[in-house]
Amino acid sequence: MIPLDYILKSVQNGDLDLDEAKQQIEQHLQQQASAGDRVADIGFAQLDIDRQKRTGFPEVIFGEGKTAEQILSIFQKLMEHSDRVLATRVSADKAEFVTAGIPGVKYHAAARALTWTKKPLVPERDGYIAVVCAGTSDLPVAEEAAVTAEMMGSRVERVFDVGVAGIHRLFRRLDLIRGADAIVVAAGMEGALASVLGGLVSKPIIAIPTSVGYGASLGGIAALLAMLNSCAPGVSVVNIDNGFGAAYSAAVIHKNLR
Repeated sequence: MIPLDYILKSVQNGDLDLDEAKQQIEQHLQQQASAGDRVADIGFAQLDIDRQKRTGFPEVIFGEGKTAEQILSIFQKLMEHSDRVLATRVSADKAEFVTAGIPGVKYHAAARALTWTKKPLVPERDGYIAVVCAGTSDLPVAEEAAVTAEMMGSRVERVFDVGVAGIHRLFRRLDLIRGADAIVVAAGMEGALASVLGGLVSKPIIAIPTSVGYGASLGGIAALLAMLNSCAPGVSVVNIDNGFGAAYSAAVIHKNLR
């Protein structure tokens, strides 16, 4: 691929006429597009608009720390290049601004996520991902995971409030969990649910420590360490409260199984 600055310098030096330069620039743009490295420059953000071509899913907007106006601008630009857009960690007031500015954008309040699709979402593959959470307080993280997996084309079965403090609740839903192709488990406090499930199922588990718990839970660090030290095999762990990251991994596993 001939660099653009080389083409422009050649024109400046008289080594290349305008017609030849135009042809080389067009070739450069075509090669750049096929390489999957196009960037949309909107000033405050450089958007990776070819990420779906390379990885199978478009760039996702992390809403925390961005203004409502920035989220809106990024959302609109991504809509031009993809059939779906997802924004995570979006507060209700920012979501109200974005949904007012873009028709068809949906706000998932529990997940704190904004979604848009060019056409209605339907599962793109057989099977499903189970999103399991220990308690109702873990729901925001679990819902972020569920919405993410659905946006990535997976069917999701939600299994909520089945923590180890009342473990009989888990056993009532065990067949559904065992039938999944991948399992996402969100748990705070001591984070025991991931280890329990690790000894009961034969499918990959992506564990999410949540920041739920009293003082000694240290904002999710206790659950994180418990999950990292799980004696049950087949348990992988993402960062505290990272429902998006867990679901992304589960969806990639699910996609490549079929």
